[in-house]
Amino acid sequence: MPINIPDNLPAYETLTNENIFVMTEERAIHQDIRPLRIAIFNIMPTKIVTETQLLRLVGNSPLQVDIVLLHPRTYTSKHTPEEHLRNFYKTFDDVKDEAFDGMIITGAPVERMDFEDVDYWDELKEVMNWSRNRVYCTMYICWAALAGLYHFYNIPKYPLDEKVFGVFEHRVNVKNVKLLRGFDDVFYAPHSRHSEVRREDVDKVPDLEILSESDEAGIYIVRSRDDRQIFVTGHSEYDPLTLKAEYDRDIAKGMKIHVPKNYYPDDDPTKEPVVRWRGHANLLFCNWLNYYVYQETPYNLGELK
Repeated sequence: MPINIPDNLPAYETLTNENIFVMTEERAIHQDIRPLRIAIFNIMPTKIVTETQLLRLVGNSPLQVDIVLLHPRTYTSKHTPEEHLRNFYKTFDDVKDEAFDGMIITGAPVERMDFEDVDYWDELKEVMNWSRNRVYCTMYICWAALAGLYHFYNIPKYPLDEKVFGVFEHRVNVKNVKLLRGFDDVFYAPHSRHSEVRREDVDKVPDLEILSESDEAGIYIVRSRDDRQIFVTGHSEYDPLTLKAEYDRDIAKGMKIHVPKNYYPDDDPTKEPVVRWRGHANLLFCNWLNYYVYQETPYNLGELK
């Protein structure tokens, strides 16, 4: 089944050309089913790129999904046209009286800052608190995962001496968990961050469980035991060339950065990157949508607690 997005959203043409099933709003309203309502709170600076990456994965499920794109009202994006935000995005104020089956909160390139110093931190806290009662299950990605763990469970983030940058091998820690259904025992996922959370801090919280981690990249997926919050510290949604774009950008700025690990053949940036994570990225999002959202959310969203 498709995702339901506006006809003229830039991602529409991209996804259609990739044979991802998307549906126009006009067609969707004539189907006699209740689609899932998924909000994406997009705090990445390159919003069009990020929304396309996420919609690609959400649209690969067998479920019909209505997407609502949100951006912070307290921060003006410098890398997304104002017209795009005006045409396709809402703010939290527009939806705070509504309810959603699921929500995705993206990462943001602010990891080196204290949480309280981020311009939209107060707004993000408001959104996260609201989601506990008005969203059945929320997925936090990269910096948002660190932010959610800090806000709800007082788990600190630690700066890294060297950026975790590349595609890393991960293991499944807990067998027979629905979120990881179909995963290989060892799989790959991209990371791109300057900070981390540590196992010893997460293990102190009885309400949390570490589902997957990496010897090199550290904790990858954490769930709350009520299955209402999923924290993913990596970027399974990344396109094949996203790490390349980040690497080329930083090199052009004269920054000191190593070649992304396990990405280029022979670590040679002149060669085409190898994609090792796409299958597990699709499994992660499909499992989340099916087992943690669709199968659990009440038909009447007004019954959410």
